[in-house]
Amino acid sequence: MLNHPIPGAYTFDDLLLVPAFSGILPTEVDISTQLTPEIRLNIPIISAAMDTVTEARTAISMAREGGIGIIHKNMPVKAQVKEIEKVKKSESGMIIDPVTVTPDQRIWDVQQIMREYKISGVPVLEGEKLKGIVTNRDLRFETNWDLKVRDVMTSENLITAPVGITLEESKAILHRHR
Repeated sequence: MLNHPIPGAYTFDDLLLVPAFSGILPTEVDISTQLTPEIRLNIPIISAAMDTVTEARTAISMAREGGIGIIHKNMPVKAQVKEIEKVKKSESGMIIDPVTVTPDQRIWDVQQIMREYKISGVPVLEGEKLKGIVTNRDLRFETNWDLKVRDVMTSENLITAPVGITLEESKAILHRHR
């Protein structure tokens, strides 16, 4: 049994906003809300946990705008985990833990990974060392899907950044090297 009263709640039908002059500037307004003791949302918007509404793509968009998307449960648990992993890998608009391939993988595998994750490029690692990147442009006109990644990847003139870079710093690097 609860030891504290349940707070009141409203739906859109319960409220009516009347347009009027206000001396409060939009930049002075805080619409953030505390979802849980550990999670604060910059915008009080949560997408529905429905199969027609929220999967990784919507959850990523919601997070980038300051809200949250709840992945629906109308799929096998393994598929739910994959959707959540996609969201986690897309944190803050930067991919923190990217999907990677090795130079010896077939380009067929890369194409499947890019299709599954809806991405256009994959870093190529040998151990922990970056060797290059393979993008949809590298694969566009290939017909031999048994070629190795090393045969088609871009390995020169790569623009990299240190771990821990901020979103603003990364934007500046991208702008400088456009």
